[in-house]
Amino acid sequence: MSEAKTRPVRPRDAAALILLDGIGRKNPKILLGKRHPALKFMPDKYVFPGGRLEPGDRRMNIAGPLDARVEARLLKGRAGSDPGFARALALAAIRETFEETGHVVGTSDYGGPDRPPAAWRAYAEHKCLPDLQELHFIARAITPPMRPRRFDTRFFAIDARAVTARLDGVAHADAELVELAWVNLDKAESLDLPDVTRQVLAELRTRLKGGMSPFLPAPFYYFRNGKWRREEL
Repeated sequence: MSEAKTRPVRPRDAAALILLDGIGRKNPKILLGKRHPALKFMPDKYVFPGGRLEPGDRRMNIAGPLDARVEARLLKGRAGSDPGFARALALAAIRETFEETGHVVGTSDYGGPDRPPAAWRAYAEHKCLPDLQELHFIARAITPPMRPRRFDTRFFAIDARAVTARLDGVAHADAELVELAWVNLDKAESLDLPDVTRQVLAELRTRLKGGMSPFLPAPFYYFRNGKWRREEL
């Protein structure tokens, strides 16, 4: 077998968003989606809405910036300083959540953008702007090298009260997510979850017990020598 065929697939930058209903309660609810059974990547699994970074995510207007501590952790280990990259990751999480679930995370206080990038036009129809100030950075994880598709995903969380509007019917039998479920953390752990989603849930529990403090570190998960490794950002 040639070297080209054995070389791991390069992971694509991606982001996911955890919507939290009931922050401050003992067992808050989160939004999960069940992936279509015909998909090659994680079929039938329950996941957080998310997907890869798009060029337009760098050009979308916002109502409020990322917390400086969140931005610093997102850029840790990256050559050079590129705040636009950190912002684009947060925006990708919000855009993908809208595309996959119909939930519009943002504020309507300022109206929508005048000339949104193509990937954001459907979102902009709701006359909202993404507000990044209340986003929490929970974890980063890279898909193991033996998988045919790989993503370098940053997982964010936000209070569900940040949802300004909702488009119904986005999840259906022919969509990427065939159903959506608001479930508490205990119930979520009993579902068919990918390993990384289960790990992020555990980190979320720790963050919730710490009052969602912005001073808590965000872990970075990657696969090496046959096992998951964990570092703190």
